[in-house]
Amino acid sequence: MNRSPRRRRAPDRRNTVAVGLKALIFDCDGVLAETERDGHRVAFNRTFAAKGFGFEWDAALYKELLKIGGGKERMRHFFDRTSWPAGVSDKDALIKELHKLKTDYYTQIVEAGELPLRPGVARLVDEAAAAGVKLAVCSTSNEKAVHTVVERLLGLERKAKFDVILAGDVVSKKKPDPEIYTLVLERLHLKPTEAVVVEDNRNGLLAAKGAGIYCLVTTNSYTEDEDFREADLVVSELGDPPQVQVDLATIRRMVEVGPGRL
Repeated sequence: MNRSPRRRRAPDRRNTVAVGLKALIFDCDGVLAETERDGHRVAFNRTFAAKGFGFEWDAALYKELLKIGGGKERMRHFFDRTSWPAGVSDKDALIKELHKLKTDYYTQIVEAGELPLRPGVARLVDEAAAAGVKLAVCSTSNEKAVHTVVERLLGLERKAKFDVILAGDVVSKKKPDPEIYTLVLERLHLKPTEAVVVEDNRNGLLAAKGAGIYCLVTTNSYTEDEDFREADLVVSELGDPPQVQVDLATIRRMVEVGPGRL
């Protein structure tokens, strides 16, 4: 079910200094596709089953675990909170092994076409590229997984339009730390006020805002009840015709009117 955008009252623009949108930056998981619910969680559970652990992460538990940024960090938190598998002497090695296996399962899911793009993503990418707006993907998920999502769901032709794709351990700190968004601004040679980030959760929102970037939030089934008070705009999805909620003109206005004023 689509929700109407949560907009703030439009300001008087007569004295507004116009600035230009130069980059549109997408998170991956939950933004490009419902990867968390239908991809990562399923891949984690296939990994646990393959290792004979005898447990799985249901939807409710996974929603809580999503508060922990990063798959490896998520597993470590879970094992610390419950118990580690019997006989484990090297926890770091186990986490690395599990995450590699999980990534393989996840890649299989994506390549099998089980994860469709969220509504409006391809349309907005095309609008931005046609207007000369730079494109980027910023995710602290596994690099192979992120590239697979972009290639499989957006296609090689659209992937070639992206100026920067940052993923994996390219930064030392996960979201909500702003490090990855600070880095993408450096790679794009842009100021924070020249870009807009599309995120789906509070950690991502805080990371974008920590880097001083405007943030549009597209909620999903896991994040729709989170606190997004700092966001410049919150919608249920970008949307495709005839139910478009956000187009490039909307995003340009975010930059023109200033933070929190759309």
